[in-house]
Amino acid sequence: MSTATVPTIHHRINGHETAGTSRRTAPVWNPATGERQADVLLAESADVDAAVQAARTALPDWADTSVMRRSRLMFAFRELVAQHVDELARIVSAEHGKVLDDAKGEVVRGLEVIDFACGIPQLLKGEYSDQVSNGVDLYSFRQPLGVCAGITPFNFPAMVPLWMHPIAIATGNTFVLKPSERNPTVSNFIAGLYADAGLPDGVFNVVHGDKVAVDAILDHPDIAAVSFVGSTPIAQYVHERATANGKRVQALGGAKNHAVVLPDADLDQAADHLVAAAYGSAGQRCMAISVAVAVGDVAGPLVERLRDKARAIKVGPGQDAGSEMGPVVSPEALERVRGYIDAGLDAGADLALDGRDHGVPGDGFFVGPTLFDGVTPDMDIYRDEIFGPVLVVVRAESLDAAIGLINASPWANGTAIFTASGRAARVFQRSVQVGMIGVNVPIPVPMAFYSFGGWKDSLFGAHHIHGPEGVAFYSRAKAVTTRWPDDTPTPQPNLHFPTAT
Repeated sequence: MSTATVPTIHHRINGHETAGTSRRTAPVWNPATGERQADVLLAESADVDAAVQAARTALPDWADTSVMRRSRLMFAFRELVAQHVDELARIVSAEHGKVLDDAKGEVVRGLEVIDFACGIPQLLKGEYSDQVSNGVDLYSFRQPLGVCAGITPFNFPAMVPLWMHPIAIATGNTFVLKPSERNPTVSNFIAGLYADAGLPDGVFNVVHGDKVAVDAILDHPDIAAVSFVGSTPIAQYVHERATANGKRVQALGGAKNHAVVLPDADLDQAADHLVAAAYGSAGQRCMAISVAVAVGDVAGPLVERLRDKARAIKVGPGQDAGSEMGPVVSPEALERVRGYIDAGLDAGADLALDGRDHGVPGDGFFVGPTLFDGVTPDMDIYRDEIFGPVLVVVRAESLDAAIGLINASPWANGTAIFTASGRAARVFQRSVQVGMIGVNVPIPVPMAFYSFGGWKDSLFGAHHIHGPEGVAFYSRAKAVTTRWPDDTPTPQPNLHFPTAT
């Protein structure tokens, strides 16, 4: 690996790039070559405080900005993001490793949330009830929370932050983002687009860092709300610590997403979709399908199709036009995935396709599509979130048995069923204890005008992310009861509880 001097990525606070008090750094890898392409500063508590104070200073004017002006700024920001989709995708691909088309897809899905945020005047409309009592009217409206923060993962460095801050800012809050230190550049670029759109300094700030920065966010008394996406243990930690400090929290955790394949399914279609859902982005998606549940006698033909289609995937650098799947994000991720493949073999699973023999030259962090058959629920490769290109096949005798497997999992992010039976699909969607369900759709990520989120250990907190629940999370309601006296005598107040007259 190269030891040449590399650029250092700074924080962006109050409209300016700054090193602040940071002295520690972390490497930003080129996953395709294994080379260190940059260093990123790791914030100390003082740097987080500087960002929060900038956001706090900007808050009164921004919260008082008319909803129409906030909407127009979102429209301007939306146009700038749309103009730079390809450049944003190249930045994501260079630091994450995913192929360009996949990187472009995540930017577009983030752009859809900006589209949603552009409609904030409609989304913040309150309610009004005339004459709820004699001479009394009642209405409600929503106001921002204050300074909000986002802590986001490496696997979608553009999309997941865009699921948070456009809605938070459009509703009148200011925002501090702590993106993953593994791929920090895209967040600074987005901050520049906000500035170009006319967002006042301090409304959006980016602080890079590790656990020191995370804990500073969770403990800071001037942060009102925290949004998090990451692994389940960290999501639980974030929820518990931030909630104990009086903050509103949405913390989305990990997943082990199952896809059920019934005997009446179109097996070629199901195999195509499962391969795409399991191996896209090298399996580094919280909505990746990592377990295929083969029902009845469908297992043998399904495994054969999965192996053939997975073997045909072209693995290579994400920015190569012919690549269909890139590397994993870091040397630690590569070691972890290889370790799980070894563990699956040791547990007695049948390794139908071995991704350790990927055939890509060089020192990049590559592991190819891997397929296990004969997997049982007691194996680590079934229980754990591997977060790599590993698909395991388990067998079930019936749809009810398949549903039982899914409902026994502590995770409940997404699931899917492949079938030609409307009745089976209806039974499935009503019976599984999972937040997002696909019927012949393997990655059921809702559109931006719905909300994204799982159940059980895949979500800590009451609110899902983006969509209507995002607006509810980043704002709070006030109810106002009014009476305007005139010359007509009004009843004298008394001590009993007020009721409508």
